[in-house]
Amino acid sequence: MPHTRSRLSTEEMRRLALEAARSILIDEGPQAVTLMAVAKRISRTHANVLHHFGSAGELRRAMAEMMVGRVAAEIGAEVVRVRQIEGDLREIVDITFDAFEKQGMAALMSWMILSGEHEGLAPVLDAVHNLVEELGEYRGAPLRQITQILVLTALGEGMIGGQIAEALEVPRETARATLAHQLRIMRGW
Repeated sequence: MPHTRSRLSTEEMRRLALEAARSILIDEGPQAVTLMAVAKRISRTHANVLHHFGSAGELRRAMAEMMVGRVAAEIGAEVVRVRQIEGDLREIVDITFDAFEKQGMAALMSWMILSGEHEGLAPVLDAVHNLVEELGEYRGAPLRQITQILVLTALGEGMIGGQIAEALEVPRETARATLAHQLRIMRGW
């Protein structure tokens, strides 16, 4: 008896495909995120995935939007929590660095920049801007400057942090600790 696949709603199909794309990104890197690879991962046809996204570029853009939405919410919640308890900025550094390194944001953003898919960066840049606007200034801390340094450092660390730490014979967490120290100084606390 032939195996029949259940019919999915457009929303379910897109969610399933985006989760598969994110998984491929983390497991194999951004160059492996293709319509065909996603289709194979979710046991659908290439045409089916193409129908829901239109192109591999649009799939990656939608994936970036989904990922950055989650990351921004997570970081925003952590910033609010740290503000409430007057906690350590190291916690915000860690969550941001983990998003870029372990959740694939650095690989995705780097690949989009290097491959010329600048439109795909729009959701990321918009999310950063919107998060800063939503959080607002706090006790005169230069939030825009802190965010710029945090994002740029997390991007670099996510791309080549392990290799640089190894080459310099320093612990991998050195960049996180150093940045947290510098941000404490900038924050003025």
